[in-house]
Amino acid sequence: MPAVKVAAVQCRLHWQDPKANRQQLAGQIAALSGQDLIVLPEMFTTGFSMDSAAVAEPAGGESLNWLKQQAALSGAALCGSVAVTEQGRYYNRLYFVTPEGQYFQYDKKHLFRMAGEHDAYQAGTDRVIVPWRGLRFCLQICYDLRFPVFSRNRNDYDVLIYVANWPAPRRLAWRTLLAARAIENQCYVIGCNRIGSDGNGVEYSGDSLLLDYLGQSLVDGADRAAVLAAELDGAALQQFKDKFPAYLDADGFELTTRR
Repeated sequence: MPAVKVAAVQCRLHWQDPKANRQQLAGQIAALSGQDLIVLPEMFTTGFSMDSAAVAEPAGGESLNWLKQQAALSGAALCGSVAVTEQGRYYNRLYFVTPEGQYFQYDKKHLFRMAGEHDAYQAGTDRVIVPWRGLRFCLQICYDLRFPVFSRNRNDYDVLIYVANWPAPRRLAWRTLLAARAIENQCYVIGCNRIGSDGNGVEYSGDSLLLDYLGQSLVDGADRAAVLAAELDGAALQQFKDKFPAYLDADGFELTTRR
């Protein structure tokens, strides 16, 4: 299994201003080189807005085209979520876009009811796993982190990605649960959060993390604007799983979807 170079962009976001956010992130992406994957925060074009009718783009809209352009220019896959509308419904949709223009999408399953997300957006139903440069990436968004059954590794992925707008008061939960997901699933974890405050006055502490399969930090973004970069060694992961194959004793279960 190969080593894959990944970077997570931890930054402030302009409230409900897609053009400004895309311009800002384009500059940060252009400064990176040699990456295989670049991860952006949840709702990177708008911040965590519940005004879905005002901020959602058509599926396949401007931000998806922008991601395709940035992926082609950088030579890296791009991953981040945006608010989209499709067939009269709204989704918090995570895109994974390759330099060749191929893309995968995951609609957030667990909607954050404490902010009214379940009223503003439609929940997704399916797990999405993306093969990329020899590793397999499971796509997740923010509040999904609190629901380990949905992300349980069935030996079908190597890396969990969580893009987030995770508030500062719950930073301990964020950091603890990211490490727990890495340990229990014997996988790498990319947790990409934002910093600053949003239009509702919610503060974000960042705390983006790249973790190995032991739950150990490879890079810690703390509470500052930063680009976190690390190499995810697929061979080392496989050697660890061969030596400590806890996944062979995992409990069987059937996952049902509640709408």
